[in-house]
Amino acid sequence: EDVDIPSRRVLITGATGLLGRAVFKEFNENSWNTVGCGYRRAQPRFEHINLLDSIAVHDVVHDFQPHVIVHCAAERRPDVVEGQPDAASQLNVSASANLAKEAAGVGAFLIYISTDYVFDGTSPPYKETDVPNPLNLYGKTKLEGEKAVLENNEETAVLRIPVLYGEVERLEESAVTVMFDKVQFSNKSANMDHWQQRFPTNVKDVAAVCRQLAEKRMLDSSIKGTFHWSGNEQMTKYEMACAIADAFNLPSSHLRPVSDVPVVGALRPKNAQLDCSKLEMLGIGQRTPFRTGIRESLWPFLVDKRWRQTVFH
Repeated sequence: EDVDIPSRRVLITGATGLLGRAVFKEFNENSWNTVGCGYRRAQPRFEHINLLDSIAVHDVVHDFQPHVIVHCAAERRPDVVEGQPDAASQLNVSASANLAKEAAGVGAFLIYISTDYVFDGTSPPYKETDVPNPLNLYGKTKLEGEKAVLENNEETAVLRIPVLYGEVERLEESAVTVMFDKVQFSNKSANMDHWQQRFPTNVKDVAAVCRQLAEKRMLDSSIKGTFHWSGNEQMTKYEMACAIADAFNLPSSHLRPVSDVPVVGALRPKNAQLDCSKLEMLGIGQRTPFRTGIRESLWPFLVDKRWRQTVFH
């Protein structure tokens, strides 16, 4: 029998990260010839590339000749960006601009992953056409990255997404899963933010959207510009923590809602809900219910698995 060698090639940056791993898996399992690149954690599975090294980026793009590039690599921690603005700008803006140029050079469709933090959160839900007004440096660098990729390659898609969770390697990989220890260790009370409205989104769903967008683009060259995708369950961190407790039959009475505006760290938008109707009208999208997704994601980190029999069998 002839072996079916996939002719569609996709290159994924940040393939070692939470979103990048899911994007790599999604394309790989759907008959795309998939190459992932990473930096600190790349070997042995992924290509080791420093995205700030323009020659290395040029070489990998020209050697592989991808049809699609999904650019997941970024400094995405707002408080880190505030402390290291130059390094964050190098990765979020300069490296993105260069990647867009290289994509244009081989005719690749670039999907640049951006954020709901480009909005100030005062008048949700936000459409793609609404004027951004980022409150923190992270949002500013991602918005500058959007402009840079579109200036260097008008065939780009910008995909804005909110807070992510999914199959983490460490709880700290996601602002959602990092709460699990506070939920599990109910012997001490924990203050949880109950001010900022979030829309936790499973990386598997974002990965599916990236693949669907890429496949639609293969058939229709008008697929480009800015798009929004998000989960549709609105929750504060306190409400997420309670939902996590509920998903694992754990107590939540030790969790304390704090409704004041946070005073430490980078400013956050109160509610940067994204309107996703543009992608939905294209027939693109996938949403995993939060309880289902969070149980899958956090199950390996459950300290006390004794009750497993009662819940799952």
